[in-house]
Amino acid sequence: QVQLVESGGGSVQAGGSLTLSCAASRSIFTPNIMGWYRQTPGKQRDLVAIATTGGITNYADSVKGRFTISRDNAKNTVYLQMNSLKPEDTGVYYCYCRPALDLKTEYWGQGTQVTVSS
Repeated sequence: QVQLVESGGGSVQAGGSLTLSCAASRSIFTPNIMGWYRQTPGKQRDLVAIATTGGITNYADSVKGRFTISRDNAKNTVYLQMNSLKPEDTGVYYCYCRPALDLKTEYWGQGTQVTVSS
């Protein structure tokens, strides 16, 4: 059973930066996808950024140019560097992972709060 543990959340002012990290308890069958989603009260959980084992990345339009996702496959860890943070980036960020070829198997972290004040 895979468990994902996030860290790095916190409270910052607009324009500041935070780095999130997520470590999996064990490696995921390859190829796989790891990434980040965020959720605010009353809204669905939306994609922020994802990265494949081979290094292909995808970002939500709202974070392009400000956030960078990276992976350390040897450590089963994914990171999210968040720069130029805006109040609308506020939410609970959830780590996500699934085998690329298995659409019904997915793993989620418990979430870490990010709060950006104006």
